[in-house]
Amino acid sequence: MSAEADIVIIGAGAAGIGAARGLAGTGLSVTLLEALPRIGGRAWTQRATGMPLDMGCEWLHSADRNPWTGIAEELGFEVRRAPTVWNSQYRDLGFARADRAAAQAAFDRWTARIHQAPPPGDCAADLLAPEDARWTPYIQALSGFISGAFLEQISVRDYAAYDAAATDLNWRLPAGYGTLIAAHLPKGAALRLGVTVQSVSLAAGGVTLTTPEGTLRPRAVIVTVSTNVLAGDAIRWPQGLDPWRAAAVDLPLGRDEKLFLEILDDAPFAPDSHLLGDPLDATTATFNIRNFGWPVIECFLGADGARARSEAGEEAAFACAIDQLAALMGTDVRRHLRPLTASDWSGTPSIGGGYSHALPGRSDSRAALARPFEERLFFAGEATHRTDFSTAHGAYLSGLRAAGEAIAALGAA
Repeated sequence: MSAEADIVIIGAGAAGIGAARGLAGTGLSVTLLEALPRIGGRAWTQRATGMPLDMGCEWLHSADRNPWTGIAEELGFEVRRAPTVWNSQYRDLGFARADRAAAQAAFDRWTARIHQAPPPGDCAADLLAPEDARWTPYIQALSGFISGAFLEQISVRDYAAYDAAATDLNWRLPAGYGTLIAAHLPKGAALRLGVTVQSVSLAAGGVTLTTPEGTLRPRAVIVTVSTNVLAGDAIRWPQGLDPWRAAAVDLPLGRDEKLFLEILDDAPFAPDSHLLGDPLDATTATFNIRNFGWPVIECFLGADGARARSEAGEEAAFACAIDQLAALMGTDVRRHLRPLTASDWSGTPSIGGGYSHALPGRSDSRAALARPFEERLFFAGEATHRTDFSTAHGAYLSGLRAAGEAIAALGAA
């Protein structure tokens, strides 16, 4: 591979696609390099038994201001505006209504302290109150679902910025979030799938990229790799990039994984219902049942729950999920369920985890990571967005920002 381009984008996820959209129509030639054999990154809609299942991002968070909402409508995608069922519990199984109210009140009090009384150490776990100790596992479980990590690893300032910017509207796409994002790749950009970048170095007048298929020498590069990849050793980076890589260490990817169970026949599962496995277990799974009426149950695991799934292996993880459902609904449900498919984001070398979160005292690293390097390397990805990190729309907006920075730099070169 020896083709030249004005700008190479490393990564064809939501951020890379956003960058490509930002460069479209400028007259600059653009090439996207993607290590996976598909585009979308952590936005991946996998078809299983005819159903489009989102293995990664699924919800249009803050949907009333999420740019993907308008993009979906422009492209003719259906946007399902129904309210979420996250805070419900099917038939109150294992989590009575009074207990749900008490648990939610404890979480709301913790959230209020995030904004009203941030601790000196900036650690979210420091705001857990002794009087709410019964619901600490519940709050930790929510932290795992939201951030991919428990509160001991979460910056209060970082979480507060996200929470203040978020709205309560969360909508879904029956065709899949990953399907939408992949459909938004501009036609003018060259795309090379299954190409890993081995090294990045600055050269006279531009950048040199080495890959197993050859060398590229673009004028500039937009880097959208995950923070775990940027901080790791899979790619050799310029020595001067050490501060950016240190910022990436401050913004690690959490752990979030999904398992999908197929419902085989006339089973006792209500459409668009929800169950939390065990509110007193921080590693519990949460189950979205028959989304859009489909015969499938989505099992979502966060933080140590997702870690245990990865360490135990797929077969054991499915068995554990079915055990938890059987404990709530009765052993008869076992005969109605069959393992279908599962994510493995932590085990995907070109990604390495779920959402990015800032470690305590490290929220400023998002701005540090987003800075251009020598006006030749530009950085995008959800981790570089100050308020919409851990979202596909934050990634997309960061790609547009990096594209603007690259255009300005090349125009002045």
